[in-house]
Amino acid sequence: MRYELAPMEGITGYIYRNAYIKYFGDLDRYYTPFIASTGLNHKELNDVLPEHNTEFKLGPESDRPRLVPQILTNRAEDFLVIADRLGQMGYSHVNLNLGCPSGTVVSRGRGAGFLQYPQQLDAFLAEIFQKCSLDISIKTRVGVSDTAQWEELLRIYAQYPVEELIVHPRIQRDFYKCPIRWEEMETALGYWERTGCEIPLCYNGEIHSLAQYQALRQRFPRIGRVMLGRGLLKDPYLAGRLRQWEDGQQVPEVTGDIVFPVQRRETLWAFHQELLEGYRTVMSGDQNALFKMKELWTYFGESFPEKDKALKKIRKAGDMVQYEGAVREVFS
Repeated sequence: MRYELAPMEGITGYIYRNAYIKYFGDLDRYYTPFIASTGLNHKELNDVLPEHNTEFKLGPESDRPRLVPQILTNRAEDFLVIADRLGQMGYSHVNLNLGCPSGTVVSRGRGAGFLQYPQQLDAFLAEIFQKCSLDISIKTRVGVSDTAQWEELLRIYAQYPVEELIVHPRIQRDFYKCPIRWEEMETALGYWERTGCEIPLCYNGEIHSLAQYQALRQRFPRIGRVMLGRGLLKDPYLAGRLRQWEDGQQVPEVTGDIVFPVQRRETLWAFHQELLEGYRTVMSGDQNALFKMKELWTYFGESFPEKDKALKKIRKAGDMVQYEGAVREVFS
């Protein structure tokens, strides 16, 4: 099995990735939050600079985990400009975002919004695969307002040398709260089998525990790649547990809220401190770093159900002194 980190805007930037690989390092591939500017704005450029990602493989030759920048656009010329810039930095792989469900993104026909225009998407893919020298993977949803065009989209993808197709089995209007549409993953696997398509499929969506992962593997034993997002933010040990289970090791069953043992909390504390110092170093003023850490705790806090009072203090903290006091209470 291969485990990959989902690109999550505002969270899984280089500060988070570097801290994660230092303390956990259980992933095979990391995707950056999307790049939408042909000029690479300050935030986008900082996130992909080679000097900010020295622990990752950018080009084809290395035994380190691969880092793949994600591109968000519906204009082939813009995709090619961004990919060329990334290629000059040493990257050999890029990813096309056809999954973002944000209303502002979709209204411009980008992300999952591009899926409602299959003919234009086909022409777009034809041009970028003809002209781009980098390997291209695709992250996709299964439709916009319904799944009527899902098989047509699969037919389009299958025409091109897609390095990997990452499927999030929801439509755009499901956002992240509606149930996974398992039947659409079955449709993809069935289409691949009927047509002999050899593009590797990667599953993404609602893997927050070992039990959920085991259910996925039982239902789809042929899937050999899984992308983890919110589940990994909630529990940074998740990928390691899944890998241990795949290797036949005994792994404690985790089906609900997680209570970390003391020895793991020590690592989590060091991980937290690395993140905090990283954000304080690159952001102007502690208040911005505070907002960033609070955003992370919306996920991370779910793993400390017995610390509800301290977690409320984190949410209400108005300055860094209050925040750090509340965090120490959580980890005590």
